[in-house]
Amino acid sequence: MLIPPYRVLLGLCIAGSIWPVTGGLFPPPCDSKIYCTGELLRQVQLAKLFVDDKHFVDRPLQESPEVVLEHFQRLVNTTPGGALSKQQLAEFVESHFSAPGQEFEPWEPPDWTGSPQLLNRISDPKLQSWALELNAKWKQLGRKISAKVKLNPERYSLMYVPNPLIVPGGRFIEYYYWDSFWVIEGLLLSDMVATARGMIQNFLYLVDKFGHIPNGGRIYYERRSQPPFLTLMVESYLKHTNDTAFLRDNIPLLEAEYRFWQEQRAVNVTTAGKEYLLNRYNVRVGEPRPESYSVDVELAAGMDEEAQQELWAELKGAAESGWDFSSRWFLPGPPLLPATRKDTQTSTVIPVDLNAILCRTEQLLASFYKALGNSEKANQFQAAYESRVAAVQAVLWNENIGVWLDYNLARQRHNEAFYPSNLTPLWAECSVEPAAAERALRYLEESSALSYTNGIPTSLARTGEQWDLPNAWAPLQYVVIAGLAKSSSPRARDLAFTLAQNWVRTNLAVYEKYHAMFEKYDVDGDGKPGSGGEYEVQEGFGWTNGVIFQLLDFYGDRLNAMGSSMFRSGD
Repeated sequence: MLIPPYRVLLGLCIAGSIWPVTGGLFPPPCDSKIYCTGELLRQVQLAKLFVDDKHFVDRPLQESPEVVLEHFQRLVNTTPGGALSKQQLAEFVESHFSAPGQEFEPWEPPDWTGSPQLLNRISDPKLQSWALELNAKWKQLGRKISAKVKLNPERYSLMYVPNPLIVPGGRFIEYYYWDSFWVIEGLLLSDMVATARGMIQNFLYLVDKFGHIPNGGRIYYERRSQPPFLTLMVESYLKHTNDTAFLRDNIPLLEAEYRFWQEQRAVNVTTAGKEYLLNRYNVRVGEPRPESYSVDVELAAGMDEEAQQELWAELKGAAESGWDFSSRWFLPGPPLLPATRKDTQTSTVIPVDLNAILCRTEQLLASFYKALGNSEKANQFQAAYESRVAAVQAVLWNENIGVWLDYNLARQRHNEAFYPSNLTPLWAECSVEPAAAERALRYLEESSALSYTNGIPTSLARTGEQWDLPNAWAPLQYVVIAGLAKSSSPRARDLAFTLAQNWVRTNLAVYEKYHAMFEKYDVDGDGKPGSGGEYEVQEGFGWTNGVIFQLLDFYGDRLNAMGSSMFRSGD
């Protein structure tokens, strides 16, 4: 086996250093006494000075952290009881912090073109015109981090990276890990190879610095990651450029990121008397999420300290999954007792999609090393891939239902609920036998998920969370469509096209109504943005645009923009 198996890991060791533990339980999200932990953060966020907690922790400091903390402590010491009023806190923040967004310089991608070759592959004039408008959005979403962030990093929550980038949009004014996979796909299809390469180099820079890629571009995201798409980003880049020198220079960092997941996020699972190594999201980091501080404190109210810290760690695990939040991570209670976000236990779940992504990563690393002439490494990763295939089949495949299902370690059983992620081994090409692919197709066909023609819902549970019904998300549409499209079954390929047509029509109809692209969409009704979760639906939107470009690239000669009769709600 390529990496020695690790059982449940209680400590976290990244880049050779152990993260400091506070309160005897878990380390804080980062070491900053302003942005990640401490009394200033607590008082400001619980005073709810801003509608969105993220607004405060995105604000740069006007002075050094030491001076700001000294001024705050002086104010606390002269205030009876040490609890500042809302007005005092507001005045302190305004006099010591700048507005968010000042960490960036104006930037327009120099490789942007108004006539990418993709347009020539789109037959429908209306879709072609729409693609032209979406292509212009790359300029709106472009960002370059100011040199002052590199010179004085202690004054910013933004984590410096060397190259300009594309952000998701809305409240997400910084880069995010898994969002960027679909952004990069869209950039490559927009002939913006240099910008795409720069973004990949940014992520390689972060692996070199941290030993992994943080969730996003803020220090409060430092100690959690997101679905590991880095190696797949490089695969996409190589398909467009055949830049073998780039691969040769950077493959050690691809392997380093893989090691992080194997050393920090792996667990042994025993089934039928045999032990298998699989991966999970498992962020052993305490304290409330700084960007959602007051929400986490309110959710944990009434718990003892240990239970609070455990809950906050599990919430960060859900954030690491990208599915924050979803019934998928709730540990179900007894009958008649529905689970809620308070029941989040992400670390107990062995997710199908995470292991499918890593299956693809191992396969790619084996092929990359083979192409580079390193047969020893190629053989090691091929063995790791074959071990993963066996583990996915033994632990995650459900023979009765005929699909892959998340496995719950606490309950020692599958979660039989529908999620689009159940089908990701098809997209990841995780050595799926034709018979299994046929059964997975039948599983989808028989699911009520297909009754929603605005898109495939994220689940069939209405919990009020954004990664549940009635929301549909672009990345999940793509992995299902692409997985079906790879099938040898004409029925599967026809369904893939129908789903692509539905999703393009949904996005276009909402765009015509709101003149905006959104991070998520509602599968109910006549076409509208999604809802639910911790914040209002956001416009932009990086990965939504990227997926539309992928579908237009794949089906551009067949897709059409006619009508909205496909819209109807399901039950």
